[in-house]
Amino acid sequence: MAEVDEILTKAEGRMGKALEALHDNFTGVRTGRATPMVLDRIKVDYYGTPTPINQMAGVKTPDAHMLVIEPWDKSVLGAIEKAILESDLGVTPNNDGAVLRLPFPQLTEERRRELVKQCKAYAEEARVAVRNARRDANDAIGKAQKNDGLPEDEAKRAEEAVQKLTDKFVKDVEEATKKKEAEVMEI
Repeated sequence: MAEVDEILTKAEGRMGKALEALHDNFTGVRTGRATPMVLDRIKVDYYGTPTPINQMAGVKTPDAHMLVIEPWDKSVLGAIEKAILESDLGVTPNNDGAVLRLPFPQLTEERRRELVKQCKAYAEEARVAVRNARRDANDAIGKAQKNDGLPEDEAKRAEEAVQKLTDKFVKDVEEATKKKEAEVMEI
């Protein structure tokens, strides 16, 4: 029985990580509004160390379509600008020597649809990861039944529990995807 609990715990952990990865991917998808979270993935070479922008500068949102990055060390302004230009953010920073301004233009309908497709692809990756965790858990239950003498009724209950976990996480993926799609399509 302890072995079944261990299998279920491991499966739930993997499914949770898949959902977490989905949320991380979604933070990188920009919506019509400027949000400091779009900078989370961008790392700047700061004295030989890849450093997140929010650890080396203040990031402000003066309005819905503008981010202002004010580095604490003005000498890294160029490095931050370069990192943003090399990223897939699709925004050109304006450097005035003291701060960087990132103007986020309104998204076109076509670009919104591309971003929704990207979100759906991320969601499919998450669903596949959840199903892979289910498959591995069911394989482990089958091995436990075959090698360790796990009773058949216990194995069936464990497989049902794995399926319930899978359904729960797939539903969570769907809800997160719908929420992000609505956010992207919002004008």
